[in-house]
Amino acid sequence: MLLILERCERGEWDLVVSEATFWEIAQMLDPARKEKVLALVTIASEEIKVTAQVIERAKELAQMNFKPYDALHITCAEVGGASIFLTTDDRLMRKAKRLRKLLRIRVENPVHWLMEVIADESENDDAKSTAGSGN
Repeated sequence: MLLILERCERGEWDLVVSEATFWEIAQMLDPARKEKVLALVTIASEEIKVTAQVIERAKELAQMNFKPYDALHITCAEVGGASIFLTTDDRLMRKAKRLRKLLRIRVENPVHWLMEVIADESENDDAKSTAGSGN
């Protein structure tokens, strides 16, 4: 996760959060944890607002048995045009994988996704090196 956040801080990737993220943070009881999470979301480049459109789509996801906050987070990512929704919640991940054809965004575990991205970058670097070597 830290590598992902570092690349967001450097502007290589955009971290998008939703208004629902801040609602969820506000409900945290542990002040130290709340402070850490707030510090992380400050690097976000965009905050998606919860609109009537978001609420309607979140209701659709809730009918598919997504938890209310999960439905809001996924919907905000969809509406905000994010390319990926990262989560460490295994239950959410399994449900999203099962229902992936009904979602408008790819849902992945951050570690698995990062490994995929690094492998793709490595392949691209290898291809550039081969192309640039005159072979």
